[in-house]
Amino acid sequence: MTSMTLDHGTGHAPDAGKPKLDAPNSLSALAFFAGVMTAGLAYMAFSLYQDISTAGTEATTWLPFILLGVAMLIALGFEFVNGFHDTANAVATVIYTHAMPANLAVVWSGFFNFLGVMMASGAVAFGIISLLPVELILNVGSGAGFAMVFALLIAAIIWNLGTWALGLPASSSHTLIGSIIGVGLANQLYNSNSGTSGVDWSKAIEIGQSLLISPLFGFIAAALVFVTLKILVKSPELYAEPKGNKPPPLWIRAILIATCTGVSFAHGSNDGQKGMGLIMLILIGCAPTAYALNRAIPAGDVDTFRKTAIAASAVIDQKALGYAIIGDPRQNVTRYVADRTIDDSTFPALSALNKEIVKQVETYGHPSKYPAAVVGNARNDMYLASEAMKHIFKADKKEEKIFTAEDLKVMSAYKASLDDATRFIPFWVKVVVALALGLGTMVGWKRIVVTVGEKIGKSHLTYAQGASAELVAAATIAAADVYGLPVSTTHILSSGVAGTMAANKSGLQMSTVRNMLMAWVLTLPCAILISGTLFVVLRQVF
Repeated sequence: MTSMTLDHGTGHAPDAGKPKLDAPNSLSALAFFAGVMTAGLAYMAFSLYQDISTAGTEATTWLPFILLGVAMLIALGFEFVNGFHDTANAVATVIYTHAMPANLAVVWSGFFNFLGVMMASGAVAFGIISLLPVELILNVGSGAGFAMVFALLIAAIIWNLGTWALGLPASSSHTLIGSIIGVGLANQLYNSNSGTSGVDWSKAIEIGQSLLISPLFGFIAAALVFVTLKILVKSPELYAEPKGNKPPPLWIRAILIATCTGVSFAHGSNDGQKGMGLIMLILIGCAPTAYALNRAIPAGDVDTFRKTAIAASAVIDQKALGYAIIGDPRQNVTRYVADRTIDDSTFPALSALNKEIVKQVETYGHPSKYPAAVVGNARNDMYLASEAMKHIFKADKKEEKIFTAEDLKVMSAYKASLDDATRFIPFWVKVVVALALGLGTMVGWKRIVVTVGEKIGKSHLTYAQGASAELVAAATIAAADVYGLPVSTTHILSSGVAGTMAANKSGLQMSTVRNMLMAWVLTLPCAILISGTLFVVLRQVF
């Protein structure tokens, strides 16, 4: 009789029920992949050329355009790495339950990641940008601005590739947040004598809380969903391990594919926005005439913008009565955005800044009519006013009322108009980010898929466990997208799998759990250190 070697951690034969992960790539598939990637880059180059030409940008030097090309490739590289780093979150369960073959699963996931990016709202994109020092956002086209963008993107790519090489399901969101904090701290230390701001700690804490809570929520919620299923659905086959390589019953297979689809779509809609926000910063810095203001605003909305600006001016002027501002009001508003402290200069400065915005709107009208020499400052004025109002609204909620209900309505309408003019994402940016993330899901996925599928629990993943973990992941990420919060797909899904294993009393492989916790703990400080160091080095170059 032939002997069978057992896995001492699980008591199962090592290859029992394991999916086939090493199917060879056909030449036609490789050609299709290369063709789509080439077409995407060509579409990006054509769109950039068209937008810059239409805006009438005159090239006095090629350096900004070279930097633009390099920065765009690095930003898309981040999204590509994000794609194959996080693919396991969506496909591990369908692969290890044999609901879909591995190659089909990653293509399926890539397609729905693509759709998720295309349907994204943009709220997460600009939430990420708000973490950066306000001076660097306003001067993103400067040497410090380029050092910021390159440092945080390269640092995020380095850490993502490192954890991927080790097969650790670390968080791309966690990495990017750490990189941004590192740049902010380095900027503050580098310019310690100039009063330069560092990190928006209130926003960092808000995002940090979502990153901290999401894996705990994933563990508990997936366990509860699994237990609820066991109580309500008595079908034994739902809680059984796959038999060999046999696919699950059709109704179970449909559930697993649906949850995989939901996670893929939600991942695209949330994670894709991080690249969009950074790409918009790059475009504003390198080609402000074309991208600083939204040139696609409908003509009818300009008159609405003018009316809301005038109405808001009346409200702000009332708050500024009795005080005068001497000099450039932008410095005072910038200081308020950086430290959030309302003083006697805040409303007078905002009033003076708002008068400049109204004057520009009445002088030039539609954003496409703004002269090249004006558009950059106009965008910064609008961005500053919008950020100042955002923080004033928060203070209005926390402290004694600053505005009446009617005044708050007027100010909110004005802020929405400012955001329409400055916080926009061109269609082609969504397309190229969607392609980078979608194509990224189709390569390099095996390492982390094996970790999620085989190394978290001591027993093989059951159908109910896979569905429970993915259902919770999809719902959590979709909810975070609505509220504009970046969350970790990796943390939620991997902790969800662990939660279902614990609920089923299947046992956890503590070595894997320990490594995942170590990656989770180390990601933030390591990303901060790498990006901060890169920022200081790059400041010597730019």
